[in-house]
Amino acid sequence: MGISILSLSKMPRDIVRFTSVSRIGAINGRLSVENAGISVEAIDRKLRSEKVLRAEGVPVLATLPVIETTAEALKRSKEEVALRTLCVLFVAAKGEGLGEELVERLLESYELRPHLTPEELAFVLDKSPSQHDRIQFTWRHEAAWTLLWALGFVAQLGKPAQICDVGFAASTMAERTTSEFIEDSELRPISEILDQADLIYRYHWAVRNARIKGQQVPAALEPGVTKERHHALNWLIGYDDEAWDDVTTHT
Repeated sequence: MGISILSLSKMPRDIVRFTSVSRIGAINGRLSVENAGISVEAIDRKLRSEKVLRAEGVPVLATLPVIETTAEALKRSKEEVALRTLCVLFVAAKGEGLGEELVERLLESYELRPHLTPEELAFVLDKSPSQHDRIQFTWRHEAAWTLLWALGFVAQLGKPAQICDVGFAASTMAERTTSEFIEDSELRPISEILDQADLIYRYHWAVRNARIKGQQVPAALEPGVTKERHHALNWLIGYDDEAWDDVTTHT
């Protein structure tokens, strides 16, 4: 039975593009694209990512699809990304153990309430959150680190193999007001963000593939860091038009 156009529109890029990407073949060391619907930009980005992974000893799935191009990706404003970053830093700090009095003071001084997601606001207003919730939101430091990279506060992301510098991440917020944080932000070009989105997509596949097979995660990759970075990057590029709370990290 064939797949309708309507059903394709409801599938994640991983499924929609699989048949196209699987038709890419190597001829004399160069790529030939049988399906004109696949962008040279996307294929080139995929190949660069795979080169990085192979150099690090990370398994590569050649048929893993390409991701969005610069023309397809959502271009978020600096202000939107900066406010999202402040919110993520804020909830991560509460997860880490920030006192309730300080939580309330920061919520008002940074004027974050309108910008928190439903899940974030519920956590912030919970006076005695569960240990599970605290841990989950503490991991958001890794997503915040990725957003800080996108805003130019972090020079490079590197391989997702170690926990971020939480102290530095917190200081980017603590040393600035909301307006100062936005003003000091310099959003990277969408092409750079897509490069990292493609790379983390493939890192995350390697992590999940190892777990499915009951094997050790390759190249000392950190699953939690990988997942949070993937979440943030998928949000940055508007993957599947999902709101922050609903972002998926398909592999």
